[in-house]
Amino acid sequence: MAANKGDSDIDDILTSEEELEKALCVLAGSDPDNCSYSKGYVKRQAVFACNTCTPNDAEPAGVCLACANKCHDGHDIFELYTKRNFRCDCGNRKFGGFHCQLNPVKEEENIRNRYNHNFSGFYCTCHRPYPDTDDQDEDEMIQCIICEDWLHSRHLGCPVVEPEELQEMVCEACMNKAPFLWTYAAHIAVPPVIQVGDAEEEVEVDIEGEDREAGQRKDEEPSSSDERTEPEEAVNRSSPGKRTHEEMTGSPAMATTKIVECKLKELQARGLERLRRGAVFWPYSWRAELCTCTSCKRAYVAAEVQFLLDQSDTILAYEKRGLHEPFGQHPLMALMNSMDRVQQLEVIYGFNELTTSISEFLEQCASEGKTVTVEAVHQLFEELQARKRRRTSDGNQ
Repeated sequence: MAANKGDSDIDDILTSEEELEKALCVLAGSDPDNCSYSKGYVKRQAVFACNTCTPNDAEPAGVCLACANKCHDGHDIFELYTKRNFRCDCGNRKFGGFHCQLNPVKEEENIRNRYNHNFSGFYCTCHRPYPDTDDQDEDEMIQCIICEDWLHSRHLGCPVVEPEELQEMVCEACMNKAPFLWTYAAHIAVPPVIQVGDAEEEVEVDIEGEDREAGQRKDEEPSSSDERTEPEEAVNRSSPGKRTHEEMTGSPAMATTKIVECKLKELQARGLERLRRGAVFWPYSWRAELCTCTSCKRAYVAAEVQFLLDQSDTILAYEKRGLHEPFGQHPLMALMNSMDRVQQLEVIYGFNELTTSISEFLEQCASEGKTVTVEAVHQLFEELQARKRRRTSDGNQ
């Protein structure tokens, strides 16, 4: 059947497969059966809030995937996507007399957890709910990787970059909390701007070209001077025979040790500036460009952004890691992996048709005021089976 469908239908099916896999990715790295509390402050996990147990006017609290499934089944819960360094609150003091069914013995409060207005069902700088029934504008929401709040694209204060090119965003407020990031933004983020004279002008800079020139300069110079400052390089170029004290005193181990300089100071010395306004979009590789000298590490800790040095902290790393976990191998996805392409398309098409038919059936019952009976459900599935037999018969002709 699928092989005989038009290209547009196949494209729709492929899109549905991708959407199914993306939906599973959010939950893939989290345990659906065991409360994560015993694991401590998990580096990253799917987190939910329960409006039934902790309404808007209560203290914010979050629960793990397993507790959302087992302890809060039937409650008014909403997904918070993933949170960094979070420990499950289910059943602690914030829940009053409600006790966690999976791990009832817990401390009264998880003092290292970080909360924002997302836990009360509000998002963005406009402090609106999602979905927002009063908002007529269909606007994409993007998560800041530092504060982990979700912001409308129209409230970012900058043009939105296509996600295929740049995948991590830091909002303006978080950029100002870690102001040294503005220096990196002038060199790594797109588009950087350069300060010309006394006036500030926004000028796009060819970062790749600049990197190529820097690479050529490094290739032309000895490896021992790769990380020296420009004045040091000038002195050594004018005195090629100059030797260090360690070389003259016969300490080869000390003589071959590179001088570690601060990448941040080197970037600052180049003079590039970026207007400190609006959110900043970064390529996935940007974290590898951050300086790791002692001074900079202290600055990360002071600004509480030390996690930026952890490459496994990204959402992409979390999703990739989750797909290799047992939960990531969802039964439907595992089954599809054993099929050829035509069979995979058949499964996706059938799954989509089944969910659509059930939704239409329930909506019709609700609009006509009919009670959903066992006989009516059986009749629905008989019609679906008959429809499938007709398609199979037509496809074999």
